[in-house]
Amino acid sequence: MSWKDQFADAPDVLKRAPDDRIIVRAGHVALGDGGFVTMAGPCSVETESQLLETAERVARAGAQVLRGGAFKPRTSPYSFQGLGLEGLSLLARARAATGLAVVTEVMSADDAPMVAEYADILQIGSRSMENYALLEAAAHTGRPILLKRGMVATVADLLRSAQCLVSHGNSQIILCERGIRTFETATRNTFDVAGIPVLQSVARLPVIADPSHAAGVRDLVPTLARTALAAGADGLLVEVHPHPDQAWSDGEQSLSPDDFDAMMLDLAPWRELRARALQSVCALETVA
Repeated sequence: MSWKDQFADAPDVLKRAPDDRIIVRAGHVALGDGGFVTMAGPCSVETESQLLETAERVARAGAQVLRGGAFKPRTSPYSFQGLGLEGLSLLARARAATGLAVVTEVMSADDAPMVAEYADILQIGSRSMENYALLEAAAHTGRPILLKRGMVATVADLLRSAQCLVSHGNSQIILCERGIRTFETATRNTFDVAGIPVLQSVARLPVIADPSHAAGVRDLVPTLARTALAAGADGLLVEVHPHPDQAWSDGEQSLSPDDFDAMMLDLAPWRELRARALQSVCALETVA
């Protein structure tokens, strides 16, 4: 039996041929076409000045998508839970000011249509990966879906959730590896880097990585980002805050704008090498 047979119950998201790929489009951004897309911004939308400052800095450094949480699924009821509709409005203002597309999390099936009015991409968080009512509602908005791998989910579990979205008429799905929960405590989660080439091998969908949640420590984020790029990811989802130590959530894993600039410069030669390799493959296919 082939190891790929374990994914057979997600038939609509599996490749039918080696070059069978779905390109996900959100505004002017495309994922899955061989390029590399960076999504960056704060864990939580806090204030207009905080969001606009971050959006302007990440756009200048080369990010194409602004991330920011208007609704925050926090484990503690005493933690900041997000600004809600006000946060969505601030994200829309930042998009108008910078031209960045917007990705933000939707937590409730009832909220899906409202969030879709403001966001270019709907994020399904790791805690919600198996919330099938939410998946159905998000799919029906017609917006692209960023589907994060659950904290204790296998690759097969992730593909089954993607299959649920497709079964409700939406194949514009971005898979996100963000680390899984294991016995290791040195990092927030264990970054399953092998999951990226596995997904790229079997799935038609673009795959990105979230090194911020995988690491939980900002010093490790650039290294995991470079690892994800080398493993074949189509992009990154990175937390950036103008003053990480004052962030209302996840400050310990958020990069400062200067740190983000440095990371993007560090990734540049790796991205160029990958682009050259892709051009060479395309040239060979054209000759053949």
